[in-house]
Amino acid sequence: MGKIVTLANQKGGVGKTTTAINLAAGVAVAEHSTLLIDIDPQANSTSGLGVDTRSEGNNVYDVLINDVAPRNVIVKTQMPYLSLLPSHINLVGAEVELVDIENREMVLKNIVERVRNDYEYIFIDCPPSLGLLTLNGLVAADSVIVPVQCEYYALEGLGQLLNTINIIRKNLNPALTIEGVLMTMFDSRLRLSNQIVEEVKKFFGDKVFSTIITRNVRLSEAPSYGKPILLYEAVSSGARNYMELAKEFLKRQQTTTVRQEVTV
Repeated sequence: MGKIVTLANQKGGVGKTTTAINLAAGVAVAEHSTLLIDIDPQANSTSGLGVDTRSEGNNVYDVLINDVAPRNVIVKTQMPYLSLLPSHINLVGAEVELVDIENREMVLKNIVERVRNDYEYIFIDCPPSLGLLTLNGLVAADSVIVPVQCEYYALEGLGQLLNTINIIRKNLNPALTIEGVLMTMFDSRLRLSNQIVEEVKKFFGDKVFSTIITRNVRLSEAPSYGKPILLYEAVSSGARNYMELAKEFLKRQQTTTVRQEVTV
């Protein structure tokens, strides 16, 4: 049974989609069957993996709203172990259309459960908001990764996100955990970057990933070529950062499995 991890932060520009693409790619490089689900109407994860967002074919909107089978919509990417459930601008209307659907918070969960056994890891890239699509992403997940930018306003809104996660735990998904907090866009030359990292570590403790994503030009360029950083510039610092993150993420999964076996 695959593990489902949602990437969420209602603040835009924190590296959420960059992390979704490149963490999924890093896990896939380690030969784990991986699916990335793009539920952001901006469809940046979709274009960032080289899939045409203007395509007339079915996409995640059709899966959510028109009950199209997800296996008929999932596409292969340039990486052998990485597949994608693509997004489309049409998804903008899904927030409104989901309102009238019974158990609207569970729609994505029911879809993901149909393909869960096909993959070892499923990552969900959410919109930069706490709307109904992000809510669906959190209800469908086993855990959530929160990317946090190393800048002054980084902690702004985090309280609201944590409050939302707690509400979801109480009412809709009691098993939801915080997989980790990821520091992004780190600039070692700035004292502020180091201060933000320390503040976040004080609050989240060992939930903060040891890996820190530094600012990197190649990382910013890669999406315009429709490639994860590993295919675009494998020797860049961005590629090294995300490979380290993938290793750390996978190591945490092994540790969790061992803990569960000991408990049993």
